[in-house]
Amino acid sequence: MSNPVVTTVPFELGLYSFGERTPDPQTGLTVSAEQRFKDLLEEIELADQLGLDVYGIGEHHRPDYTVSSPALVLAAAAARTKTIRLTSAVTVLGTEDPVRVFQAFSTLDLISGGRAEIMAGRGSFSESFPIFIGGMPRDYDELFAEKLDLLLKLRDSERVSWSGKYRPSLQDVGIYPRPAQAELPIWLAVGGTPGSAVRAGQLGLPLALAIIGGLPEQFRGFTDLYRASAAEAGHGPASLRLGINSHGYIAATSQAARDESFPATAAAMYAIGKERGWSKMTRAQYDAASTLRGVYFVGDPEEVAEKILYQHQIFDHHRFLMQMSVGTQPHAQIMNSIELYGTRVAPLVRAEVARRQAPTPVPA
Repeated sequence: MSNPVVTTVPFELGLYSFGERTPDPQTGLTVSAEQRFKDLLEEIELADQLGLDVYGIGEHHRPDYTVSSPALVLAAAAARTKTIRLTSAVTVLGTEDPVRVFQAFSTLDLISGGRAEIMAGRGSFSESFPIFIGGMPRDYDELFAEKLDLLLKLRDSERVSWSGKYRPSLQDVGIYPRPAQAELPIWLAVGGTPGSAVRAGQLGLPLALAIIGGLPEQFRGFTDLYRASAAEAGHGPASLRLGINSHGYIAATSQAARDESFPATAAAMYAIGKERGWSKMTRAQYDAASTLRGVYFVGDPEEVAEKILYQHQIFDHHRFLMQMSVGTQPHAQIMNSIELYGTRVAPLVRAEVARRQAPTPVPA
């Protein structure tokens, strides 16, 4: 296995959420959708105040998630924040019109003063397909590739001529508004499809790799494939960006972190797992997955920082996003976890990554 190329891009830390709205496993109560949005905006505002770098909002069309339009929620967040970057996580591009996606995020970019990003992906659920295109297409990869091609052309040129199979053609059409940033960042999100990692590399796009199961090192093949595909296409390593997205939760002690987060995480993963044939998660499995080589970033601040840095040695990535609200936990607990992330975890991680990237002194 070849060693990753060491880069000096500043390491970014952030969060992402789907606006989960499920019964609290401890009380059985479900907050209103209105209250969930209020809580979510407070969480984003706190992340910004703490100096975290990125907040992502995912798109879903299910009763257990409140956000169907990430750009709208991010626009509300833009009015309450100053520096944090605001991204979808993800935009399900297969059931979206790329023109409307580009316009929505260009608008967000203007409202936020140049802080918008798009994270385009295939999506982990299929509920949007019957709503917007009547069902799953026979060749979903072809559909996704075509829509991504159009989205990139819209990003790169003010006036666009384009034709494809799944959408009406465009003939020298101007698409407005244009974003504040010279180039609106478009990340490609990848779960378990190697072809998507290849596509991101070939296009020279930033890659966001979701790791929510298994051992982290099992995903090294995706990042190697990404970098190799990019090199083959002529994209230098300095131009590439790699992010890791995973589940996590932080409390003052490791025991408290696991005790507080397990009921909600187990309930949420069981609800999803019933649709996919997964077995019910046990507490022993959760505790094992929360250790250094496990998949969950659950623990006290020092443990979580150590785990982020452990994976940085594996992937040499540039960004880490944590989903804290996998299931429903009390808002106050999530706010405390964000506080610890920003005040305790982030300084440790940033200092160590900067040390690793510092040039080696040349002996006199």
